[in-house]
Amino acid sequence: MRANTVRTRLAASQIVVNGWLSIGSSYSAEGIGHSGVHSVTVDLQHGMLGFSDALAMMQAISATPATPMVRVPDLDPAQIMHLLDAGAYGIICPMISTPEQTKTLVDACRYPPLGNRSFGPSRGLLYGGPDYVAQANETVMAIPMIETPEAVDRIDEILDVEGVDMIYLGPNDLAFALDGHVDHPRPKSEAALLRVLKAATKRNIPVGIFCASGAEARMRIEQGFRLVTPGNDFAHLTRSMREAVRIALEEPDTEATAQNGY
Repeated sequence: MRANTVRTRLAASQIVVNGWLSIGSSYSAEGIGHSGVHSVTVDLQHGMLGFSDALAMMQAISATPATPMVRVPDLDPAQIMHLLDAGAYGIICPMISTPEQTKTLVDACRYPPLGNRSFGPSRGLLYGGPDYVAQANETVMAIPMIETPEAVDRIDEILDVEGVDMIYLGPNDLAFALDGHVDHPRPKSEAALLRVLKAATKRNIPVGIFCASGAEARMRIEQGFRLVTPGNDFAHLTRSMREAVRIALEEPDTEATAQNGY
């Protein structure tokens, strides 16, 4: 089966840089896949796209060195299985707050006897190879997204669920819930992020996080995060265009750092 670069890099104690797509474009997906990132996540929760877009984007990512992943809109096992059948090698599921929800996610990502994923690999066979079914349980990643106070309080229970491959943190939702805003400073949510990181690291479970920029991604790596997403496609596109306009008109740089973290 085709290797999951996220898994292999994490197993080798290497950092994973993850691209993030919110625009429904296979052309953009292919370009991001060739940008040097190790994985690319198609965002079906907040991205402006649907399943048909995601399928075409994963096909485009398949032509690049990057591993395709998907953030699903919610904890819907049928949809999770459909996206795995379409070739996703990792599922990031938002708003996971309990061990019961975590187990539902893991079970949807695993064929029996380890889970209840329905048989029908479809495009998974094309992307993964003829031994996809035999190797999928060890290759596909189940990734709960931690972004609620309850999830932080119950992080030990969530991490104890067998089959959790990684934890992914949503800083802004935590900031809303714990600090009441998404501006900085936000001490309560930052403390919560580090609490989750410490608990997961103790169990040797890697932690990923969404970042507003490459500079923030570097800072998160130094804190101990193993996978970083340095902004999404829309943020990079608009930021780059604003900068080009500013330079063309010789205007001063007065823009504050954009905060686009999920």
